[in-house]
Amino acid sequence: MKLSRKNGLRASAIGALVVSGALVLSACGSDDNTEPTKGGGEKTSAAASNIKCDGAKGQLLAAGSSAQKGAMDLWVKNFQAACEGVEVNYQAIGSGGGITKFNQGQVAFAGSDSALKDEEVAESKKICKGGTGINLPMVGGPIAIGYKLEGVDNLVLDASTLAKIFDNKITKWNDPAIAKLNPGAKLPDSTIQAFHRSDESGTTQNLGKYLSTAAPADWKHDPKSKSWPAQGGQAANGSSGVATAVKDAEGSIGYFELSYATANKISTVSLNTGASAPVAATSENASKAIAAAKIKGTGNDVALSLDYATKAEGAYPLILVTYEIACDKGNKAETLPTLKAFLNYTVSDEGQKVLAGAGYAPLPAEIAAKVRAIVPTLS
Repeated sequence: MKLSRKNGLRASAIGALVVSGALVLSACGSDDNTEPTKGGGEKTSAAASNIKCDGAKGQLLAAGSSAQKGAMDLWVKNFQAACEGVEVNYQAIGSGGGITKFNQGQVAFAGSDSALKDEEVAESKKICKGGTGINLPMVGGPIAIGYKLEGVDNLVLDASTLAKIFDNKITKWNDPAIAKLNPGAKLPDSTIQAFHRSDESGTTQNLGKYLSTAAPADWKHDPKSKSWPAQGGQAANGSSGVATAVKDAEGSIGYFELSYATANKISTVSLNTGASAPVAATSENASKAIAAAKIKGTGNDVALSLDYATKAEGAYPLILVTYEIACDKGNKAETLPTLKAFLNYTVSDEGQKVLAGAGYAPLPAEIAAKVRAIVPTLS
């Protein structure tokens, strides 16, 4: 199917999570081309007009989720333009790699598409002296199932069929299970090339959670695994690597964030969820599924529980929320002001507004407000 693009921003926060955003070409920068003010000024243009530097200085190191790379590129550009002399270095090495670096004390914060596991929280206490690592949601959106299949523009799959494809149980494009979901489509008698992540990834984990929840009889693998758990298939590094592989290989299928599909002009699967019509992978449709999310974290931890099996009309259930993971207490004194200033910006109205133009879904007001209250308390 062809991706739909909507330029309007819909925001809602009535009682539960509702995420909105526009679906346009993913970009690594903003339209802000102005020069930073001299002398440590805090304003440059409309894109950075409300950014407060609050003592930010020097270099801030971070690493993790490749899902949020496009958003992070925008945030970093605007923040550095506003705060002269500050450098934010974010390495998109995957959620697992980011958490490892965080728990080794190599970065000030990590980006992750899934909340910390209990053992990762326990490990973080060695680095967060007197405190612990906490999950701060920063952006949401759909995980697209991208494919390249000549002559098939509107492919529909369900959780069961996807599970069998990625588990190497369905290997041909004209398999009866696929044909049943796509009556009239000219499906070739060719081998499916299924691509997955080679690195530890929260995107992989969220796909596993979706498959194990929506098709438990067909996906028996550990839904908490950030590493690819199934046999067969081909591997590529990062969401960008999987997207490039799918774009280049006829008969391929893979998973990555919607922004990568948009940027690479890759067709995406509509999911048969049991609703009256298949649901396309759009930010708006993901919003309807994320609306059912609940906070499962306690105290300053804002980990969320997502509903991967929703059958609500127009709700796209294959979703993720990306977190920034930081110490609630015990952050390094030399980087703490920059850490707080940067996260204050990313979760601010100003920081969230830039997400809509990059294929991401901003946080709802309710959750954003909770995170905004926590960031200033980091110590």
